Amino acid sequence: MSIAGTQSSSSTNPLTGVSSSSAATTAAGSASAFLKLLVTQMQNQDPLNPMDNAQITSQIAQINTVNGINQLNTSVTGLNGQMTQLQALQGAALVGHQVTIDGNSLAIAGGTGSGGFSLPGAATDVQVQIVDANGNVAGTLDLGAQAAGNNRFSWPAKGIADGSNYNFKVSAVSGSSAITATPLMQAQVVSVSTGSAGLQLQTSNAGTVAFSNVVAFN
Repeated sequence: MSIAGTQSSSSTNPLTGVSSSSAATTAAGSASAFLKLLVTQMQNQDPLNPMDNAQITSQIAQINTVNGINQLNTSVTGLNGQMTQLQALQGAALVGHQVTIDGNSLAIAGGTGSGGFSLPGAATDVQVQIVDANGNVAGTLDLGAQAAGNNRFSWPAKGIADGSNYNFKVSAVSGSSAITATPLMQAQVVSVSTGSAGLQLQTSNAGTVAFSNVVAFN
């Protein structure tokens, strides 16, 4: 969708597939038909056995409930459209900025390689191996003890061009037990888009990433 697009006066409910204008027309027609039926029923009732007041009240309450549900669906559809536009505007503010997502690609800029990892618990020792495009180990970082949660690291990448294809591997232990570390990478947002899958971020080095998959905003 276009962030600066115009808003239509009629919208479609994603659950029913019915436009708000169609739903309003249907609701109005149903109410008119109900009233005609009720009047006809009262005109032709048995004078010796008239309709119970409770029955009339119950029927009126039913049609009011149907109308209320239609109005609620229209309101929810409008709110959904507004939320989508608001989310797109918030995403647009990320263009040109770095975000942290799952991945093991090393971001190299200005002679420094940057990455990160997430630990489910505290580690007594963490080691990071930097590997090139051919899988050869280009460097090793001994980070020692690290706390649970998200952690970052930097690797001296002197003489390596920005944007070079390097990855990293993280191994962590707590005492004698291995800990599964989730690698985290940095990606630059170049554009955003919205659709049935929600807000999507187009990045310079990680392709398309769902907004919900962003771990941190750098």
